[in-house]
This record gives sequence, structure tokens and C-alpha cells, in this order.
Amino acid sequence: MNLTISEGAFGVRPPVTKPHPGFLPEIGEERFRKLVSDHYELLRTSDISFLFPINDEEEFKAAKKHAADFMIQICGGPAYFNQSRGEPRMVGRHAPFRIDPAARRRWLELYASLLPALEAEGINPEYIQTFWNYLDIFSLWMVNIPAQ
Repeated sequence: MNLTISEGAFGVRPPVTKPHPGFLPEIGEERFRKLVSDHYELLRTSDISFLFPINDEEEFKAAKKHAADFMIQICGGPAYFNQSRGEPRMVGRHAPFRIDPAARRRWLELYASLLPALEAEGINPEYIQTFWNYLDIFSLWMVNIPAQ
């Protein structure tokens, strides 16, 4: 797998390609939710923890659920996110948070640390790569302040 992080120009939103439709069926919803939960647990103790509700366990648990619901939906699963939160409109949802390129990079690095385990579990590396490619480009859309 090639888990490199693309550089992007501030304010530019390149086209995003959704992950391969085989990724979700292969990983399964339960393992997918564990991936997102594990990511959030790494975020909890990271240098970007201030972007997450780490001091309120119920809010943190809800944030994990919303993130997993969104990712599952993006990967072709049930529209859990739409059913519970409405249309994603992720740029607007992230607007209140100060997300700079360094925060994006850390968020991606923490995902990159988890993805090799999926390959070790037998998940098709090409599917994992398409998930990474989605995260890499989609995360550029969330950056809302220039580098400090």
C-alpha cells in the first residue's frame, strides 16, 4: 500500500473518488466501526485532541458513531448518517473547527497507522488503498485555515 499524504493548495477541493464498492463488504460493518473507534482513540491522545469532544464521554462516543456512520455510507453501506444527521455537508459541519494542514496531516497519519492491520487480516490491499485515497483527498476539503 502507498499511504502517502498529498499536499494541497489552501481552498482547492480536488475531485474525490469513493472507495471501491468491495471494501465495505470485505471489511464488514463491525470491523469498520472498530477501525473508526480505534482512530478516535488515537485522536483522543494526539496533539489535535482539542478538535474532538474528549472531555465528554457521551459526546465522544457520539462523534465516533457519526464518523463511522458517515464512512460506512460513503463506502456504499446503509445511509446511517443521513438517517441520523441529515445530509453530510461535511465542509459546513467542520467549519466551526480550526483545521489547518498540520491537523489534517496528523488525522491522516493516525489512520495510516491502523490500515496495515487490515491487510494483515486479509482485507484486499487494493480496496484498502482506495479507502486511503478517499481519506487523503477528502480530508483536503476539511482544511479551513492556512498553515500557521
